[in-house]
Amino acid sequence: MFAEFSTEPLAAASIAQVHRAVLRSGEEVVVKVQRPEVATLVRNDLAVMSYLAPFLVGRIPIAVLANPPALIELFAETIVEELDFRLEAENMLDIAGVLAASDQQAIIVPRPHPRLVTPRMLVMERLEGFAWDDVDGMKAAGIKTEEVLRAGVVSFLEGAMLYGVFHGDLHGGNLFVQADGRVALLDFGITGRLTEPRRVAFMRLVMGGTLNDVRAQVQALRDLGALDADADIEQVVIDLGLDAPPQDVVEMSAEELTAQLRDLTKQLLAYGAKMPKELMLFVKDILFLDGAVATFAPDVDLLGEVAGIATYFASRHGGRIASEIGIDPRAQEVDLDSVRSSLGVSSDTERLSYREIQDRRSTLRQKFERERTGRPEPG
Repeated sequence: MFAEFSTEPLAAASIAQVHRAVLRSGEEVVVKVQRPEVATLVRNDLAVMSYLAPFLVGRIPIAVLANPPALIELFAETIVEELDFRLEAENMLDIAGVLAASDQQAIIVPRPHPRLVTPRMLVMERLEGFAWDDVDGMKAAGIKTEEVLRAGVVSFLEGAMLYGVFHGDLHGGNLFVQADGRVALLDFGITGRLTEPRRVAFMRLVMGGTLNDVRAQVQALRDLGALDADADIEQVVIDLGLDAPPQDVVEMSAEELTAQLRDLTKQLLAYGAKMPKELMLFVKDILFLDGAVATFAPDVDLLGEVAGIATYFASRHGGRIASEIGIDPRAQEVDLDSVRSSLGVSSDTERLSYREIQDRRSTLRQKFERERTGRPEPG
């Protein structure tokens, strides 16, 4: 099938490695090949983790929120799917379909070869570009890295909110940026999929956040499975103090912060709170994107970016959002207090860059370190 095949891998990971090759037709491709015996090793590891996970819940209270059994179940589902490259090829086509349906031009997916896909081998289109961490190279080539990141966030949210499908394993090894600024998505072994009711709930969660509608957010979390199905929305809001104005956590002492976290954890456990599997994937991707801001756009105003993305969804998808969840973002102003609250800043904060957030996180770490060691506050 191949005119050329490089024995030196382009990339290697625990399940598979990727090689350059050229088909007899002359088409340049990459070939993902699964490691021999890895399926047996994975299943043995899953058996051990499945046995241990329930014991963590009984011994570590906070582990109830992390939901170790569901985490292992999610890992089992995703890793078993990763072992069948035919499913990965289907995921690639589904994500590409979402990008086409949403007219998203800034993100691309390599095309899997229609006939050269087996459970253990995947042949796909070869794409080239800058490594995700080569920010200096991108900027030298004239690529606006803040626009690259913005396009990634928008397409990620569009896939989850409007179509219930999103790449479930974003990290630097699964992305690179082409010379024209388009982002190439790679490795679709893990793909997040929301049922229709949960997709609508997720849309309500995001829109509730941009409009500072805490009750809509709590209802969405309940519908996503993060709270018991019979949880009283109004009582949850009251008990957790979710309608209180945002506080600046940097102005609080380590004792106050610790007490708040302890009380919050106690209340969440009382409501049977847990992390649904779909949200685990979403949060993991959000954490990756959060880290990417540090290098791609450290000085961009994050509050302004959130407002801009919310305006984009209101103008482009407002009608559909209104018809599906009864909230018309076109008729309401963006209220960033819930964003401020999640970032731990007061309601009078008008601008906040990632560099400033890093400074604030450093201050908080120092507070907790002084609390742990008994050292006094400076000054």
